[in-house]
Amino acid sequence: MSDRVAAVDCGTNSLRLLIAEVSADGGLSDVHREMRIVRLGQGVDATGALAPEAIERTRVALADYVGSMRAAGVGRVRMVATSATRDAANRDDFFAMARAELDAVVPGAEAEVITGDEEARLSFAGAIGELSSAAGPFVVVDLGGGSTELVFGDSAGVRAAFSADIGCVRITERCLTGNPPTADQVVAARAFATERLREAFARVPVDGAHTWVGVAGTMTTLAAVALDLPEYDAEQVHLTRLGYDRVHEVCGRLVAMDHDQRAALGPIHPGRVDVIGGGAVITEVLAEELSRRAGISELIVSEHDILDGIAQSIV
Repeated sequence: MSDRVAAVDCGTNSLRLLIAEVSADGGLSDVHREMRIVRLGQGVDATGALAPEAIERTRVALADYVGSMRAAGVGRVRMVATSATRDAANRDDFFAMARAELDAVVPGAEAEVITGDEEARLSFAGAIGELSSAAGPFVVVDLGGGSTELVFGDSAGVRAAFSADIGCVRITERCLTGNPPTADQVVAARAFATERLREAFARVPVDGAHTWVGVAGTMTTLAAVALDLPEYDAEQVHLTRLGYDRVHEVCGRLVAMDHDQRAALGPIHPGRVDVIGGGAVITEVLAEELSRRAGISELIVSEHDILDGIAQSIV
């Protein structure tokens, strides 16, 4: 069997691929990483179903990924689908599409819906892999398009996790419809984020955490903007440390911008331009809560997340 594995993460907003080489000791080294904005969760919060055009966008991207896997000689693949497919009435259409595409790499391979708890655990494993155990306990936040996972644990593993029903796409579609959003819309978005995160903080004992690690596209984009990068650079973003003053400054600026102003910022992917303000609102609420509950005053942003956890799970 090939010593290369592939992980595919299908979220509400993006489809991401990691192809990795497995070393003799079971470690992983990157061969290829790629991200496409497919917006699978387009309108699912309102309609309860995946839009046919969203499934087709995802199919086109996945077909390209399959080509990359075959060219790299991948022998094992795991594809997980998260918030958008958990919520969709027609999710069988999506899984039939994914099965047909993945069969060209590993016959019989399928996408799988994972629970919010497993999503949280995979994200945690990927996020803390390069951090010193002395920096723990950790709270890892995976802020996605449709859900946000809070995970508390240390180098020995996860102690508590919760998946909150809020993400940058969901909050944008529900609250931030103006261009730019009005002051009332921002207030409503903050209230919505606070309400949806309340149970997460009740279930996850973040008061014992020493370090906050943020993963996924909202967090990495915020870091790139905070670093004033002319274009996105994953190596510079990885393990960036942001004090809360800088977090609030960048988030406030992005929320106040209109679409064209955000689009003019080099590091923001075009597919994130219209939802990064929603992600910024959620991030600000998270920062305030973690400051109050745990006394944490810094955000570490990691490029390694659920993709790395997925790949590790099939080594």
